[in-house]
Amino acid sequence: ATTIPDYAWTWAKMFWPGPLTMVFPRRPEVSTIITAGQDTVALRVPNHPQTLELLERWGGAFVAPSANRYGHISPTSASDVLDEFGEDAPTTLDGGSCRVGIESTIVSCLDDSPRILRLGMISAQALSMAADLQVASPNERSSVVTPGQSTSHYAPQTLAVLMSREAINRAPLSDIDCGFIGFEPPPMLLSDVILLPHDPEEAAQCIYSALRQLDQAGRELIVIENMPTDSAWLPIADRLTRATAKSPEQHRASDGVGESLKSILGYLRK
Repeated sequence: ATTIPDYAWTWAKMFWPGPLTMVFPRRPEVSTIITAGQDTVALRVPNHPQTLELLERWGGAFVAPSANRYGHISPTSASDVLDEFGEDAPTTLDGGSCRVGIESTIVSCLDDSPRILRLGMISAQALSMAADLQVASPNERSSVVTPGQSTSHYAPQTLAVLMSREAINRAPLSDIDCGFIGFEPPPMLLSDVILLPHDPEEAAQCIYSALRQLDQAGRELIVIENMPTDSAWLPIADRLTRATAKSPEQHRASDGVGESLKSILGYLRK
């Protein structure tokens, strides 16, 4: 990177190693092949003993793309990577399950007004307090393109919908082959039920594995209970909103949607 603001050094000392990615102007010798053609570069120091040892032995940095196919559910274990790519899987260093579970917070540090480009478990409030400045929300427009900005992302192949607890209690979900992710069991008997912890950090650790488990189960539909509205849940809610953004027509299920699923989808559109 070239210009690095003072607040970025403060964050580096406080949050690195950890799930914080900072975007800076790139040095001229940094290839645009690894910056998506942009004049910026995103930097992070991961907090895992094996990765840190690997970096230390290498003596430099790594270019690190996502370990999943574009738009698919993010991997949180080495077995997820192997399942995702099959025979095309890259050499994989197994460090166990991810400790944070969802992707890092990405912050643009291109000027004196930093802004979050992707929500993560390091919040805007934590960043603001650490550097004694205001960090803009991710809802404001930015010219920097970063991972996870697509409307549909982190998505299972199975059709998935977000529903309120009230809607879950009313919907005729038992009429179809349905999986469920939520905080309390649904009132009807469903094929697969995965209950999330009530702590956002614990829920973040397992949300992708829950999605992957139900996706591999081959159900007609995955129903996900809405996340709480507290700010600590916003990063998880962001991932789930994108994971459920696809319409039925965009899913493989649209080629043969059964009448029972059509009725459920009709109910959800009301």
